[in-house]
Amino acid sequence: MTTQESDRAGPSEHRPLPGELMAPDGDLLIRPATPDDSRSCHRLLWESVTDLGSQRGTRLQGTADEWWSSMAPIHAQLAHTAAEWWVAEDRDSHELVGYARSIERGGLFELTEFFVQPGRQSRGLGRALIERAFPTGRGEVRSIIATTDVRALNRYYAAGTAARFPILTLAGAPRDIGPTTRLTPLVLGGDSAPVVAAGDVERKVLGYDRGSSEFEWLMGQREGYLFRSGDQVAGFAFVSDSGVGPIAVLDPADLPDVLLHLETRAQSMGLDKLEFEVPAPNEVAVRHLLGRGFRLDPWINLLMSNRPFGQFDRFIGFGPPLFL
Repeated sequence: MTTQESDRAGPSEHRPLPGELMAPDGDLLIRPATPDDSRSCHRLLWESVTDLGSQRGTRLQGTADEWWSSMAPIHAQLAHTAAEWWVAEDRDSHELVGYARSIERGGLFELTEFFVQPGRQSRGLGRALIERAFPTGRGEVRSIIATTDVRALNRYYAAGTAARFPILTLAGAPRDIGPTTRLTPLVLGGDSAPVVAAGDVERKVLGYDRGSSEFEWLMGQREGYLFRSGDQVAGFAFVSDSGVGPIAVLDPADLPDVLLHLETRAQSMGLDKLEFEVPAPNEVAVRHLLGRGFRLDPWINLLMSNRPFGQFDRFIGFGPPLFL
């Protein structure tokens, strides 16, 4: 998930170290990030997203510390796998005022985060961060899950991407409906064959897969299932108390059974709320969830990319929506 881009600090005589760059207004320093920056980046994310929510009348619940409990493993994973990760800091106080990060899976290059402290915008800082974290020409497919912040959208269009469709958040209370009959769920675990099968499904659906190491990380964070129809692989899905997704099926008609299974699992975990980040072209999932009593959240994101890709009528992304 991404949103946009600063009061000036006092002058400083600090000179950039190797690998560091002066930000356009001269009072800020842009440098490669380290894992030690994760908590400060998280606070920037929280400040930016909650500020945008307040502006739009869609106030988000929870403090930065409360969000951290579920977001910390995601930040750790992104710190480990980042293709590019740059932060902007005040040259005197060393306070982080902005950051941008991307990941790369084969030819799929995703800008996962782009946040600048509210009140520190429109001085060229956002452009400088984007140019480093999401450089032009990198990636066969360049994608962003973007908020509707118009300042950020300006940057993303300048980076060669265009809005393809909305991503809808559907939220509701899970109910136990018992086992489904059409598909057989197999728990993703120690056996590598189901993981390979899940990767095959994702490549067929998106054109790219997240690789065995990311699937292993997902299995360590969430319950993962491979679904079969008879002796044929139908799809895969992940669910936990910290979020749902990714979910992919080869035939959209199989989505209701997959979603019912996840709803049952969520109910058994004691969750009182379940959220799905559903691409708008996935009409089967949207209609199914609305029919189950789930509601559309007013917050809507956009999938942006340099060109159309994937079959999003049979895919639901990772939640929270930082990346596909």
